[in-house]
Amino acid sequence: MKINIKNITALLILALFIVGCSNKDAVKEYDKPALYWYKSIAKEVASSNLDKADNLYISLRSEHTRSPLLPTATMILAQAHMEDQAYIMADYYLDEYLKKYASGSKIEQAKFLKIKAAFLGIKNINKEQKLMLDTLANVDKFVKSYPNSIYLPIVNTIQVRLQMAQYMLNENISNLYHRLGKEKASQIYKNKNKNSPLNMTDIKAPEVSFFESIFN
Repeated sequence: MKINIKNITALLILALFIVGCSNKDAVKEYDKPALYWYKSIAKEVASSNLDKADNLYISLRSEHTRSPLLPTATMILAQAHMEDQAYIMADYYLDEYLKKYASGSKIEQAKFLKIKAAFLGIKNINKEQKLMLDTLANVDKFVKSYPNSIYLPIVNTIQVRLQMAQYMLNENISNLYHRLGKEKASQIYKNKNKNSPLNMTDIKAPEVSFFESIFN
């Protein structure tokens, strides 16, 4: 049996998140109409009580697996968690949305939001190199899949910011190896930047991070 590590990780994150909620956020009601759960989720999101909203979502999904309200509730929670800078949870809901509910232009929107969430979730390029490279790969796929997307201006800006961050990371690693006297390793990282569409004269470090400045 093939184990999907990403799905297992997402489920564990959600489970731990819910277990960590205080007693006041526990959902003690059962067997309610889908509209009741949906309105309750919307109310808690409006009050910024996302812990309670997450619990209510589980009730909606458990009791009404085919409800037409589920796609909207899932997207509401994805965007609410993104607004709250809880990017891992936002990504969980977006994966859920793509896997079960998205079709047509909604797929494009959800993929864009996944890129946005991943991009904003990068806080330290030295510690989150894999996330940065994975996000850049997803950006490349999006640009190729949706060349006329309404989101393309933002995605292109994200792409350039990620390329700039990748270039600076390679430059910093190369300089570190040079200071350590490891010239072969230093040259490897310099060579990586030779294939970059950018060069150092194109890059000016912003006063805020590469990642936050686009949406501020």
